[in-house]
Amino acid sequence: MSQKRVYCVAQSDPTAPDALALQAALSETLQGLTGSSGRASFRYEDVQVNGAGFFIARDEENNPIGCVACRPLQAGVGEVKRLFALPGNPGAGAALLRWVEQWAREEGYCELWLETRTTNQRAVEFYLRAGYHIIDNYGRYVGQEDAVCFGRTLEVNDDRRA
Repeated sequence: MSQKRVYCVAQSDPTAPDALALQAALSETLQGLTGSSGRASFRYEDVQVNGAGFFIARDEENNPIGCVACRPLQAGVGEVKRLFALPGNPGAGAALLRWVEQWAREEGYCELWLETRTTNQRAVEFYLRAGYHIIDNYGRYVGQEDAVCFGRTLEVNDDRRA
């Protein structure tokens, strides 16, 4: 019987060496899957403001194995960005997503939105399994036929709103 792995997630500077290495691995993976690295839709400054954050997951040996970011999109809505786990870390992507959802609740967000490419079928299926539903493309993704956007309503813990 396999033992469930434990990952520690903590806030990080998106320009720290471990964060940059994970984002480079993500960009390379996306480039191979979709033909786009995704770099054009992520700015470090967007996750260094109030109500935003960049987070790294580490394994039992403190090795960085994944990342996720969240930024304010509009009142009550946060946008999940740069969700990624290195291969060979089962459950890390789901753990990062659940972690950022809890963080977003604590920040007062009511919903989380995100975008992926239709050609990234693994990501599409992952988000559907995680309880996200397809929404109309928003922001820079309006009119992009290769983009698919997702949303999920969060149960907010208190009366704060981002």
